[in-house]
Amino acid sequence: MFTDLVKIQVEAGKGGNGVVSFHRTKGNAKGGPDGGDGGDGGSVIVRADHNSNTLSKYRSSKLWQAENGTDGASNKKRGKRGTDIELVVPPGTVIMDGTKMVADLEQAGDEAIVAHGGRGGFGNAHFISSVRRAPKLSEVGEDGESKELT
Repeated sequence: MFTDLVKIQVEAGKGGNGVVSFHRTKGNAKGGPDGGDGGDGGSVIVRADHNSNTLSKYRSSKLWQAENGTDGASNKKRGKRGTDIELVVPPGTVIMDGTKMVADLEQAGDEAIVAHGGRGGFGNAHFISSVRRAPKLSEVGEDGESKELT
């Protein structure tokens, strides 16, 4: 069935949380902070492809989500970035957010990021200073964008 107008919900991934961790070894019980940063959330990308000629697959599935970033780890290990999700549409597709035009994909190969993923939070290794030698704080990851698109 040919479909040329759909309304979908897109959600970008949430960023991973930073970690509070301290380095401990056998000879050094009071090692410094080594908490890693969280990974960034995945984004929602729309790409025009000449092999696609209808929006029918978006008629049945209304919610499209990118993957969340993972949390950081000890030893200053950064969390994994969430994978992006790519929505394939036919060339000539116009994407609207209410009355505002988000993207106009005229040619095959045109692409646009319609929802950006959240930034990952910093771990406690990020907050070291000459005054604060053992910070016990970290940041939570930011939420990704969520939009209803036509």
